[in-house]
Amino acid sequence: MLATGKMVGFVPTKDYDKARAFYEGKLGCEFVSLDQFALVVRIGGHKIRIAKIPSFTPLQGTILGWEVQDLRAVVTWLRDRGVIFEKYPFAQDQELGIWTAPGGDQVAWLKDPDDNILGISQHAGPASK
Repeated sequence: MLATGKMVGFVPTKDYDKARAFYEGKLGCEFVSLDQFALVVRIGGHKIRIAKIPSFTPLQGTILGWEVQDLRAVVTWLRDRGVIFEKYPFAQDQELGIWTAPGGDQVAWLKDPDDNILGISQHAGPASK
């Protein structure tokens, strides 16, 4: 039954204004609503509920991600919109911050204004189809 539903992501924030500026203005999400429970945006047919949490420590791993067909094009587009990508030392492409796994999958990471880690990936194998 869940296979026919749409995924909803949940992300914490300390500041709705900064979160909206980032998710809408930089990532290109569509604003849906803002009420006492959450800032809601839509992207790729899915929603992200960004909930205000007065105090939290961001996770040390990726909390939200996207799979794309052309990672370099997406990273370049976002970089041109002012998004800063993490330059982890293990990433082979230090200019764009793209890591290539031994199997050919590629990933780039960025942080939102609350230091939540977001990932963008392109998968080389048949599992991505």
